[in-house]
Formats: sequence, structure tokens, C-alpha cells
Amino acid sequence: MKQDKNKPDLKIFLIKLIAITFSIIIIINITYNLIFADKLETINKVMNMNNKESVEQIKGKIRLEIRKGLEKDKILNEEDKILLYKFFKKIQSEFSEIEKN
Repeated sequence: MKQDKNKPDLKIFLIKLIAITFSIIIIINITYNLIFADKLETINKVMNMNNKESVEQIKGKIRLEIRKGLEKDKILNEEDKILLYKFFKKIQSEFSEIEKN
């Protein structure tokens, strides 16, 4: 009689195990699609840069962004201006050291 009582418990256990397994597979799949798929697509685009069409497409996007930036009154915010100015001064001082030698 004990074996008959264990069969329903085993059946419930197997159903729960299958449900948990499918749940884990679905969670892993959703996580992969949300997190890694976009990053892999970006990496794939970078790897295809040797393709002439891709290079031309990137050039077009850069030109478009430059045009958009030129239409604005101010291209840079204050923090970026200060950072670029300091960078410019540092490069300028290094060039002046070359001229002295």
C-alpha cells in the first residue's frame, strides 16, 4: 500500500520539477535577450566595419550629427568646454616643448 501512496507524490514532484525547469529556461532566455542581444548586435556592427557599405553608412551618420550640432547655439556644455580647453592647453604646452628643442 505504501507504493500507491508514493506514486501521487512522485507525480506532483515531477510536474513541479518540469515547471521549475521551464521557468528557469524562460528567465535565462529573457535575460539574454534584454541584456546581451543588444551588446552582441553592437559588437557585430563594429566587426563589419571592413565592409564598404558599413563605412559609408557610418560616415553619413557622423556628417548628420555634425550638421545637427552646427545648427545649435551651443555645441558643448560648460563642463565639456572646460575639459576640452584644459586638454588643448596641455597639448599646446607639449608642442611648445618640441619647438624649444
